[in-house]
Amino acid sequence: MKRIIKSTDIIIRNITDKDHYDIESVAKRAFWNLNMPGCDEHYLVHRLWNEPCYISELSLAAEVDNKIVGAILYSKAKIKTNHGNIGVLTFGPLCVDPDHQKMGIGQKLLLESMRLATENGYQAILICGVPTYYPKFGFKTADTFGITMPDGSNFDAFMGYELRKDALKGVTGKFYEDPFFDCDVHDEAYMKAVDEFDKSFPYMEKKVLPHQWR
Repeated sequence: MKRIIKSTDIIIRNITDKDHYDIESVAKRAFWNLNMPGCDEHYLVHRLWNEPCYISELSLAAEVDNKIVGAILYSKAKIKTNHGNIGVLTFGPLCVDPDHQKMGIGQKLLLESMRLATENGYQAILICGVPTYYPKFGFKTADTFGITMPDGSNFDAFMGYELRKDALKGVTGKFYEDPFFDCDVHDEAYMKAVDEFDKSFPYMEKKVLPHQWR
């Protein structure tokens, strides 16, 4: 079901095929030089459109003055337990163009997509995200629910949210994203593909900065 939310000149709506390049451009601008010199998030978005794990009905774009300035993309994930797999959601990237940050756009995208996910019967969301941001919306560290990463680790950025009360109660297991997300920025062939794809966009200088971790 197509849904449009308007608030203070910000429109939140479903993503259409014609939006793909604009959203890829936003992802590039939002993540460029943030976690590493340059970024690969825009390439990940480009590849995600046609993946079976992608959930189009939950993925949303934000518009200001008829220009896409933000997006959130959802995909299928799972928790492996001793009693079988449990399907959950994950999202990423959630991105807002740098010129339109601090306007509440990310919050609007997140809350509307979570509302849609609940309406569509999904049970829970697990993400790796900014640990100072998502707890404001009710996300809790995954160890609260007895869930770890595949290697058994836990950390503050690994968080979960129950769309239905107690949806993760008693669940003990390991979280797995779709194998599609296994992208190694240290892999020469992968980064060559990223650099080739990047030629489709306006040039931006790669910089090595102190806060980068990838």
